[in-house]
Amino acid sequence: MKLQAFDAVLFDLDGTLLDTAPDLAGAINDMRAERGLDAMPLTELAPMCSFGGRGMLGKGLGLTPDDADYRASYDLFIETYRQRMTRDTQPFDGMREFVRQLADSGLAWGVVTNKMEALALPLMDHMNFDPPPGCVIGGDSAGVAKPDPAPMYLACERIGIEPARCVYIGDSDRDIEAGRVAGMATIGVSYGYIPPGDDIHGWQADVVIDTVAGLAAALEQLDAQAIAGAHPT
Repeated sequence: MKLQAFDAVLFDLDGTLLDTAPDLAGAINDMRAERGLDAMPLTELAPMCSFGGRGMLGKGLGLTPDDADYRASYDLFIETYRQRMTRDTQPFDGMREFVRQLADSGLAWGVVTNKMEALALPLMDHMNFDPPPGCVIGGDSAGVAKPDPAPMYLACERIGIEPARCVYIGDSDRDIEAGRVAGMATIGVSYGYIPPGDDIHGWQADVVIDTVAGLAAALEQLDAQAIAGAHPT
């Protein structure tokens, strides 16, 4: 894989780089068990994982930020998740090999997630990617979260590469909007945590893929399009 137009690939975390749904769903099911409620199936909870604690509490316990006990429940969810967040979470199949392929091709890589930095950093440390990411930007690292482009700019600053030389890969409309506004090429992944009725093809990603195996070809497609755009015949 030889790219001319890009120097770095940035990933969303939950549902894009890592399959975190088993532990996010496990945390909310732990809370349900404490309330005497049956566990909810992963298939029902996984589509809300991109929304973090808010999504889990809404789907798993019917709580919204307007509820009086929401803050206490949110804090409990975060602590419950923290205690188990590496139990069942793994990179998606083929992702370790793809990251290695990026490095072997001379490309930097990093993570930009809305997961708070205090969770994202130890989780990525535990995953022990080879090579490790050049940056891990959390939802609170830049003071604002995606879809604001500020986290994207911070990632570029950390790895020393201009946004226009980066590709961002994500599984939500927030990911694609943040990447587009920052001036990055974007790839939407349908294998992630997409709520029912959300049309990934309406996010305006430059490329949409269905599997990790399609990432290399998607990058090469974006590279060819960028080169053709810069050097019209």
